[in-house]
Amino acid sequence: MGIFETRITILALRIAQVILAIVVLGLTAYVAHWWSNYWHAMSPSQINFLIFDAVWTMLVLLYLIIVPWRFDYSIANHIFAILTAELLTMIFWFAGFIALAVFLADRVCFGHVCSAAKAAAVFGAFEWAVFVGTTVLAARQIIRARGSGGASARGKPDPNLNIQEGV
Repeated sequence: MGIFETRITILALRIAQVILAIVVLGLTAYVAHWWSNYWHAMSPSQINFLIFDAVWTMLVLLYLIIVPWRFDYSIANHIFAILTAELLTMIFWFAGFIALAVFLADRVCFGHVCSAAKAAAVFGAFEWAVFVGTTVLAARQIIRARGSGGASARGKPDPNLNIQEGV
């Protein structure tokens, strides 16, 4: 077992995901608030989508942390449900930070609000990268379990991406 597949490493990645989501939520909320106060209009959809991404991530992380830990072999604790949650969240973050980066590339942008929007795009990219890592770990675990005919081959994951000690 590699160092990137220990329970402590997975927990550290989950903590990083929560922290990055909170940072992006704060930055995009600031930009959305400024936009509605200054322009008296709704904030751009790119900002709104990153707000959605951050909230979605916090809900998915609750699922990804609590369900495998508390519910041993229920339908909610299926390895493909875990992989689907990881994959969807990874795709959402990719779409969100790219959309905001493209939006900011076409604008004359200066001041604190512009810096906050650019920082939100950068932190969104970091969040995407961390989700790529955890999605790859989840997919590798499915492939490994399928090859060995383990419990995960029948859709019964262990906590923290079905990492089995000694495998």
